[in-house]
Amino acid sequence: MYMWLTALAGLAILSLSFLKSYFGPYFAADCAYIWRSLKLGIRLTKYKKSKPFYSLLDHFLDGAKRHPDKVFVHFEGLQYTYAEVDRQSSKVARALQAEAKLKEGNTVALFLPNEPVFMWTFLGLAKLGCPAALLNFNIRSKSLLHCFSCCGAKVLITSPELQDAVEEVLPTLTEQGISVHILSDSCSVPGIKPLSDQISNASDEPLSQELRANVTIRSTALYIYTSGTTGLPKAAVVTHERVWAACFIQAAVGVTADDIFYINLPLYHSAGFLIGMAGGIERGMTMVLRRKFSASQFWNDCRKYNVTVMQYIGETLRYLCNTPKRDEDRQHRVRLAIGNGVRTDIWTEFLSRFGDIHIRELYGATEGNIGFINYTNKVGAVGRINYLHKFFFPHTLIKFDIEKEEPVRNSEGLCIEASRGETGLLVGKITKRSPFVGYAANKTQTDKKRLHDVLKKGDLYFNTGDLLRIDSEKFVYFMDRVGDTFRWKGENVATSEVGDILTTANSVLEANVYGVKVEGHEGRIGMAAVTLKEGEDFDCADAYKQVVTYLPAYARPRFLRIQPCLEVTGTFKMKKVKLVEDSFNPVNISDPLYFLDTEKKTYIPLTETIYDAIMSREIKL
Repeated sequence: MYMWLTALAGLAILSLSFLKSYFGPYFAADCAYIWRSLKLGIRLTKYKKSKPFYSLLDHFLDGAKRHPDKVFVHFEGLQYTYAEVDRQSSKVARALQAEAKLKEGNTVALFLPNEPVFMWTFLGLAKLGCPAALLNFNIRSKSLLHCFSCCGAKVLITSPELQDAVEEVLPTLTEQGISVHILSDSCSVPGIKPLSDQISNASDEPLSQELRANVTIRSTALYIYTSGTTGLPKAAVVTHERVWAACFIQAAVGVTADDIFYINLPLYHSAGFLIGMAGGIERGMTMVLRRKFSASQFWNDCRKYNVTVMQYIGETLRYLCNTPKRDEDRQHRVRLAIGNGVRTDIWTEFLSRFGDIHIRELYGATEGNIGFINYTNKVGAVGRINYLHKFFFPHTLIKFDIEKEEPVRNSEGLCIEASRGETGLLVGKITKRSPFVGYAANKTQTDKKRLHDVLKKGDLYFNTGDLLRIDSEKFVYFMDRVGDTFRWKGENVATSEVGDILTTANSVLEANVYGVKVEGHEGRIGMAAVTLKEGEDFDCADAYKQVVTYLPAYARPRFLRIQPCLEVTGTFKMKKVKLVEDSFNPVNISDPLYFLDTEKKTYIPLTETIYDAIMSREIKL
């Protein structure tokens, strides 16, 4: 018997070796990923057909029944079990029912920091059948009002640490009849109602499923905000179907219920919320939540909580690599890292320093209908093409004119597919299986993302706005972004929003905002070419005041270039290509240049000495 088993095992090894040699070295990884994807697809189909609809909330409630005493989340030395989070979410739901008169379908805006209360408030809203709009806690003033209004919310929930930001826009909210609630025992500001006592005194009994009886897989679950060319964030409509698809990412890369997942990204972000928290709920796992990312405490947290799966964006891995080396760098249990935007050199350095961690680089957009996962260990790739993926989510790369910022079309008016190995614009076919829902209250921007007559007359594709490349081994590589949006510090920056703020400065007439690369940093940092009002000198202090007051840190232009006039195209679009190429080296630019100095709290002339200090990283950006 033993000899037969040995022979069979040997035959299996030989067969696998043959298949690898025939189909390539990634055959086993392809098969494992396809098998997991098929199982997840079957589950999603089952959920679609189930009546009543089986939501992520229902999955959480089932988990709370199966393992009520399992830790749901660790946070700043405290821990909360599945049962505790279930009960607390019921209390939140009942308090909001009583105080805000919430009913199924009412949208509620969450303006909250990274705390467990964010998690159970969302679950409480889900128990009432209410979509949640996840507001970026960095935004202020005009952007905050815009984000709030475009999702149609009539209720805002915030926390004491964000009260000042809410007070700034409170007159407008009051005028619009918005109900504002703060998670505090008391509040002396008229128009902001404290909610903590009401939550504490509410019943924690389960709520009836009838309260959300009309919720379906196509219903809106969330609004998550994404920056774009409009100049203000857009509210991407996230349906319950999209929630399921996003939270399956953890399962697709091999995360299990026994793993411990470290969330150090903002919960208002799709990575932190959908891939992190929602994915953790789908797995039935324990999560570790951090208020904000800390490079110095990262590995201490991982060791303290026995973290096995971490999240990242490209910048965070760089920050970790920039910390002083320690003897215990490899003393941890992290086996998987899930995220996006890491440079190849940082990827390699991270693995070399911190050990055999399988990096699962992703590509996707909150509102998009196409995404990729690098389920192999191929350094630098954001994904890999396989036939199953392309069948369910049809997509292609098309030739793109960088100067005109539009797809290249043939004599028949159709787009031209990029050749293998050629950089092209990624577009995903819009189908029932891979829909593009669009942006709330923004038909113009929704239509702009729809590309007609791509491969044949009458077809319809989602325009990702991203340039990618597929190599001979079917690996996918992200190359660049197109249009008016660039990425810095892990956040998208809309250039027209920054331009609008710059032109409120006393001396600035026009502003053309763009992103430029800085050696050693991911993404592009903000820069602007500006013209001055006639007879005015550049008011450094006032320009600084405007950008610091009205823009989050990652969106503030760190470099300004004063020009006599801005170059435009024949259709009066501002030209950026030459400006981006020129960058911010004062040796090559005769125009006056300025640098945003956070210590002096003003814009100062950009000298060669300052430029050299930036390039040598003596000055941190």
